[in-house]
Amino acid sequence: MKKVVAASMVGTVVEWYEFFLYATAASLVFGTVFFPNAGTKLDGIIAAFLTYAVGFVARPLGGIVFGQIGDRLGRKHTLQVTIVLIGVATFLIGCLPGFDTIGYWAPALLVALRFLQGFALGGEWGGAVLLVAEQSPDRSRGFWASWPQAAVPVGNLLATLVLLILSTALPSDQFLGWGWRIAFWISAVIVLVGYYIRTHVNEAPIFVEARAEMEEEKAGSCGVFEVLRRYPKGVLKAMGLRFAENILYYLIVSFSIVYLTTVHEYATSQLLLALLIAHAVHFAVIPLVGRLSDRIGRKPVYFAGAVLGATWAFFAFPMFDTLNPVLIVLAVTIGLCFHALMYAGQPAIMSEMFPTRMRYSGVSLGYQVTSIVAGSLAPIIASALLQQYQAWLPVALYLVAACAVTAVTVLTLRETKGASLRAIDEADAIRFAAQRGTTPRGVQGSRGSRA
Repeated sequence: MKKVVAASMVGTVVEWYEFFLYATAASLVFGTVFFPNAGTKLDGIIAAFLTYAVGFVARPLGGIVFGQIGDRLGRKHTLQVTIVLIGVATFLIGCLPGFDTIGYWAPALLVALRFLQGFALGGEWGGAVLLVAEQSPDRSRGFWASWPQAAVPVGNLLATLVLLILSTALPSDQFLGWGWRIAFWISAVIVLVGYYIRTHVNEAPIFVEARAEMEEEKAGSCGVFEVLRRYPKGVLKAMGLRFAENILYYLIVSFSIVYLTTVHEYATSQLLLALLIAHAVHFAVIPLVGRLSDRIGRKPVYFAGAVLGATWAFFAFPMFDTLNPVLIVLAVTIGLCFHALMYAGQPAIMSEMFPTRMRYSGVSLGYQVTSIVAGSLAPIIASALLQQYQAWLPVALYLVAACAVTAVTVLTLRETKGASLRAIDEADAIRFAAQRGTTPRGVQGSRGSRA
């Protein structure tokens, strides 16, 4: 398990280093470099966040394509392709000339590379978490499957650390001119490391068995369209679970930068340092929450995250307004701890919603489609509300509405703590065979005895 977790985490760290590097750069740099004629500073930031949203639009497409490939050919090879694609896109972003050099070609090329980033990441998450979840013991799946989630703050931490060093070491004009590009170029080295590690991991036995049975039966019952036909409620519930978690996260790590730098002109280096500390705590908390979900259940932990998440903005923004560095760090850190209550259990919960033969497609679709209307729009909506009302209260009410959606979704779930993935596969096989009027293969045979 440790080897599998390490392979999953290293690749995920690479992917999210690059993805969140773009988010931070959109808050600090891209509005000036690629959208200098947008009007006010906040207008430029909103324009940069719109290009950021393009990656979220591309993610469901990546989830559909790579989900289909992953369910048919395997998780391992799919993950090798995604890490290379996102690495190439990120490196090229660092090479793009600015608006002053090539005019409107600059934002156009930025959008194209951002789309490729998002497309690759759309297939990354599902494969990474399933690589672990499908090999985890039933009683500790929440703990083991939370580790790929913990890799996300590590990637974010690395991106923040690199930008912090560059913004501190370089004068502002040099950082905006060329210094930020170094952070994107570094990704080439990290990608090689992640790709190498992923070549040394094996597929989960339960997936190998499911693939062999599909090939023997010549069954085409896998992929996105099949999961939508047979498990539409599972996909919708996965989307509902994701909604508040995704919005809360991007309000904390992206919009808080916008708020502090535009409303209070807070120093960039101090803000990046605050995020650095918060990401480190987030990394430490996620596995603990994963273990908690194995002990007391998935539902109570997730529900607590939704309820507490709804309260975050009401105390966080007043803490931001004090401009006290300690209170700012505390506000961001508490927010990410609330987020961890929802985020840590997602791989286990979503894995337990779908059978193996369509699990990659199911979790990818539920996870990635939601990001279009949640995480991608959250910084844009929050920035627009701030610009319109010149106050943080509308942003807080927006977060409350999102958390209400997720809380209601949690109440509709059945508790799956300790569930057997083999039992889920057997129940699906019985349903599938009944629809075709055949005898389910493996339920009373080899797979049944192993379960």
